[in-house]
This record gives sequence, C-alpha cells and structure tokens, in this order.
Amino acid sequence: MKKIEILETTLRDGSYPINFSFNAADTSLICKELETAGFRYIEIGHGVGLNASNQGKGVAAQTDEEYMVAAEEVLKKAKYGMFCIPGIAKIEDIDLAAEHNMGFIRIGTNVTEVPSSKEYVKRAKEHDIFVTANFMKSYALDAQQLAKKVALSEKYGVDVVYIVDSAGGMFSKDIEEYYEAIRKVSDITLGFHGHDNLGLAVSNSIESAKMGIKFIDSSLQGLGRSSGNASTEILIAALLKLGFKLDIDFLKVLDIGQEYIQPLLTNKGVMPLDIVSGYAEFHSSYMHHIQKYSSKYKVRPELLIIEMCKINKVDLDENILRAIAKKIKKEEHLYLGKYAFNRYIGREQDE
Repeated sequence: MKKIEILETTLRDGSYPINFSFNAADTSLICKELETAGFRYIEIGHGVGLNASNQGKGVAAQTDEEYMVAAEEVLKKAKYGMFCIPGIAKIEDIDLAAEHNMGFIRIGTNVTEVPSSKEYVKRAKEHDIFVTANFMKSYALDAQQLAKKVALSEKYGVDVVYIVDSAGGMFSKDIEEYYEAIRKVSDITLGFHGHDNLGLAVSNSIESAKMGIKFIDSSLQGLGRSSGNASTEILIAALLKLGFKLDIDFLKVLDIGQEYIQPLLTNKGVMPLDIVSGYAEFHSSYMHHIQKYSSKYKVRPELLIIEMCKINKVDLDENILRAIAKKIKKEEHLYLGKYAFNRYIGREQDE
C-alpha cells in the first residue's frame, strides 16, 4: 500500500459546531497530543481561516496569532497550518504565518475561482511554506473542467491540490473520475477532504487513499461543519485493517478523541437539512438564507435547497432564492409530490 498522510483538522474544521471556541490552551494541549500520537500535519484556528474573526464570520476564542503561538510553542516534529480564503484573509496574514514558522497553509477557493489564489500562493512560496490548494465545492465542475483548474494551481506553484466534497454529496466514482482526469494532465500530489452528509466521508476517504490520493483529511469524532468530517478514529481503524502503513498510535488516537472531543458533542442524530444538503450538494454556509426565505414564504427549506442547487451549487443569489420561494409557494403541491413530501400534507390535515 502507498504511504498516505492524514491531515488532522479537528482544531480547525471541528471548531464550527462549537462556535470557534477552541482556545489557546486547547490548541496547545490537543496539538501536543496529536503529535505524540504520530500526526505530522495538524490544522488549527478559525474554521473559516485567517482573518475570519475580523470579517464577520464568527469571532473565535483567540486571535490568529495567538493560535499560531499556541501551536508553535509545543510542536517539535509535526507541522501546523491554517486555512486561508483570499478576500477573507489578507495577503499580509501569510507574512504573519511565516513569522511564526507555520509549516503549511491551505489556500481555499471555490473551484470556479482558482485564479484568486495566485498571489496568495506566490507569497506563501516566497516564505517557503508548504501550500495546498483546496478546491471548495469541487462538484460544481465536471472532471475535465476541474483538471484544467488543477493545471492552473500547479502553474502557480502549489504543492498539493485537494478535491473537496464541501456538501458531503459525492460518491467514490465521482472522486475516481476527478482523479483520472487530473492524472491525464498532472502528476501533482492530491488530497481529499470529505464531509459526511450522506454518511460517506470515511468510505470516500478510503477509496481516495486506495486510488493514490496521498493526503486525507479527518477530525476526531468526525467533528466538523454541517454533518462533520471523516472520523479520524474510524478512518485509521479501517485503513489499518486494509493494510495501510500508518505511523500513528491507534489506541492513543482513541484516547484523545474520547477524553477531549466526546465531551463537546451533542447527540443530535442525523439532521434532515444536512442530509438534503448532501443530496443536492448545497454548502451549509448559505443555510441562514434558506431559513430566512423558508420562514418568510412558509415553504419547506428542503425544497429551497434542492431547487437552488439546480441553478447554482457554488454561490447563492438572494433574488433567485426569493423567486424560487415564491414559485414553490404558488405551486407547492407539485413540488411536494415530486419528492414524495405529499405524505406530510395528509399528516398535517389529519392533525
């Protein structure tokens, strides 16, 4: 089996469901524990990335620099990194990262907006920082189109390109199509970041590793945005069972997840809107708009998600969403019948 790297993202992506409340002490402690367990790539900080607290994306418990210091002071072997979305992050944030010996930086753009990463990649490479290009909402492009974006990122100088299942709606065959198309134009190192809206994050991660994708993201207990990520504990168990060679202490990982992350979990079960988001490939960052117009026009939010994604899976235009809500309200019986939601109509009438 080819060697893979598990990039542990609990302290970054896992911060979403706990309102970005990991503090400096948490960061230091969990970073040290993860390093001891054998992880070599540990992502920290605000879930949305550098400068997000200053851009109205939710205020994290610490500043970016405080997170950097917390990781820098305790890590001896592992690299720590942070997320960076051009337009939210300032290019000067990369200079700050370099001052604190950041080992890697993940520059995330919607897959349709890769050119916006160019200057950020250039600045990071000037500081000799390891750079991944994370193609958010990868599913918005077909395999050949995405492969062209990979060639563009490679030209900019990135070290790794990530296929990102932002809505947790991909199947392994989709990832394989992307992989094969990319390999026709580039031999760049690839990564996969999966969400679990359809319960496929671990299996998709395993299939990615089997087909030759080197970097796989996961988080302890699957903690993450929307339905969460591939569970680090389950992923490692499955990979070891399949014969992958991992320099990671499996039992130590189980202990870290149980001691530090399990107490943060709320047993909410599987949320319907998360499942529908995976079905339609809808990014949860726009959910507040869905709730707004669902409430205003008294239509099911599931229908708004599905119909909006038929038009655009990358961005959400409120004018378009408003028009969809009005149309659904006018012809609600047709939409409900189409998705077999009409069973709810009878139930409500009986009540």
